[in-house]
Amino acid sequence: MFKIDFKRKKAKVYRKLRWYYVQLLQEKHSHLILYRSYRHYRYKRCKEKREDTVSYQELYMTKEVHPGAGIGDQLASWISGYYYAGYFNLSYAYSRFYPDRWEDFLGFGEGEKTVEALRRQGYRKVILPWFDEKSREDIELIRNIIASYQGKKVVFFLEINQIYTEQYGVMDDLRMKFNRSHPIGADKLIYHTDSINIALHIRRGDITAGQETGEMQLTKRWMDSAYYHEVLKEVLSVLKEKKVEIYLFSQGKISDFQDFEQYKNLHYCLDMSAADSFLHMVRATVLITSKSSFSYKPALLAEGIRVCPKNFWHGYPEHPAWVLADDAGKIDLNKLKEAVRFCSLE
Repeated sequence: MFKIDFKRKKAKVYRKLRWYYVQLLQEKHSHLILYRSYRHYRYKRCKEKREDTVSYQELYMTKEVHPGAGIGDQLASWISGYYYAGYFNLSYAYSRFYPDRWEDFLGFGEGEKTVEALRRQGYRKVILPWFDEKSREDIELIRNIIASYQGKKVVFFLEINQIYTEQYGVMDDLRMKFNRSHPIGADKLIYHTDSINIALHIRRGDITAGQETGEMQLTKRWMDSAYYHEVLKEVLSVLKEKKVEIYLFSQGKISDFQDFEQYKNLHYCLDMSAADSFLHMVRATVLITSKSSFSYKPALLAEGIRVCPKNFWHGYPEHPAWVLADDAGKIDLNKLKEAVRFCSLE
């Protein structure tokens, strides 16, 4: 019999209501009064000079993931918590992924202190106000709020929609954690070991409805097939003398992608599990991403060439293995050739 998790539903409703009021009052910073941490700072008047390099003893930071969110969104939340803990010179408190298969698959919790363990040791949960990551004034306020808790046993929780736009600032740590859980060479892959394996992620599924409804959150993620054809044409033109296999990762039926049958050595990966698709994108020789966190996050963990849409809401590092395509799928071929040389694919 189907059981409703009322505790989780209640928590979800509470989070949505709180975020609604935070947004409502945000424009004039009136939302700050909603936070006990801000009121604590105001009471303490903690305005003494600080050394920004100081690590506050017994102070931790985390960001809970949304249990009902996709793994791309969960990873975005997790990365935000991990990044900002380092940014504010705090220790990181581990928040788990959902469901358990993703928790086990990613293995990011190894060697980390968990939120649950810290709470059992008497650490208090303190929610920090939402802040504009690009505002010096907001960042300074958060530093002051944190400083007001020096000497206490506290786990700071970032607001549910707290943003860390760039995302790539901790990718070396993420790759190390992932490779520790999935040693390179030990993965069960369908790739050809004697070929250049191109992973092509085409986001469809949930965003397809946006073509009819015009919903902005869906339409901004949509990329027409013409984009992918152009990117593939550019990539293949540089790899024309190489043995290449193409693996198409998406949702739907093969008949939905008939226009891709023109490519030799094309493999449809439409029924592959989400975790296996994620792993194959990480291990691809060339990963072509879409406007989707589900392929952007493997790009952060990958070590091959990443070809990504320039106009995306997360950032990209300045690195020779990262190549950006414009809205029409056009690529700077000189940069692509540099990426090929950098990854020793010549």
